[in-house]
Amino acid sequence: MSIRVLFLGEIVGRPGIQTVKETLKTLRQEKQIDLVIANGEGATNGFGLGRAHSMQLLKLGIDVLTGGEKIYYKMDMVEFIAKNPSILRPANYPQQNPGRGVRYLTVKETKVCVINILGNADFPRTHLSNAFSLAQLLVDKAKEDGALALVQFHASPTAEKLSMGFMLDGKASAVIGTHTKVLSADATILKGGTAYITDNGRCGSQMSVGGFDKQVEIDKHISQVPARSFECWEDLKLVGVLVDIADDGKATSIETIQIPVEAKTDEKEQKDV
Repeated sequence: MSIRVLFLGEIVGRPGIQTVKETLKTLRQEKQIDLVIANGEGATNGFGLGRAHSMQLLKLGIDVLTGGEKIYYKMDMVEFIAKNPSILRPANYPQQNPGRGVRYLTVKETKVCVINILGNADFPRTHLSNAFSLAQLLVDKAKEDGALALVQFHASPTAEKLSMGFMLDGKASAVIGTHTKVLSADATILKGGTAYITDNGRCGSQMSVGGFDKQVEIDKHISQVPARSFECWEDLKLVGVLVDIADDGKATSIETIQIPVEAKTDEKEQKDV
C-alpha cells in the first residue's frame, strides 16, 4: 500500500515549534500525510531537545523526532530518550549510549523502518562508527525484515550527503539530508527510485542566520567574542519535503513544502526567554 511521508526540516526554537503548532494538523489532513518525521535537535532554544519540547512536538502530530550531534545537549533528554522510542539519536553513536537510532512502525499496513545516521565529517566532539558501513547494514536489515527504509542523514558536507544518497539508491525509499538548515534545490528521485534531497531546511525564521537573530551572529563573526544566540521571529515558515512511496518501496514523487506562519509572540516576550 502506498504511503505519504512528510520530512520536516530542523525545528529551531519556539518560532519553529509555533510553525508546527499552527500548520501541521491541517496539513496532515489536507495532504493526507501518513507519517511525519522531523529533526528536533534545535527545538529547545536552538541548541538541543528538552523533554518538555519533545513531548509537545509529538503531541502536535510528529511521529518520529530525530537528532544529530546536539541530541544530548539537554540533560533531561539523556534519561528520557531511553524511555521514548519515538525520539531517535544517531544510530552510529556508541551502542551503550542511551536511546536508539532505528524505529520500526506500521503505516497503513506497510512496515517502515526509520533510520537516523550522523555524518563523520565536521563533528569533532563525536566518536562515531562509519556512517556508510552502518547505513548499508541497517538498510539491508530493514529489507530482510520486509520494511521500507527511510534514512535521515544528519551531515555537514554536501559531498557526504550526495554519496550516501547514491550509495543507497534503489535500496532505501528515501535519503533525506539535515543539519545545514537551508532548503536545498536538489529534491529528486534518483535512478533507482530513492527520494533524495541534500537538506530539507528548517522550521522557524527564514530571514535569519540558521533561525537566529542576524545582528548577534554578525557581531560574533566581527568580534570573535562568544555571545548568546537569540531565536528570530521574522518570516516564519514550516519547511520540509513530502515524499510519496509506492507499494514496491520506490519513491514516486518528492516536493518541497514551505508554509508561511504569522508570529503571535510580541518582541518583549521573544527576548525575555
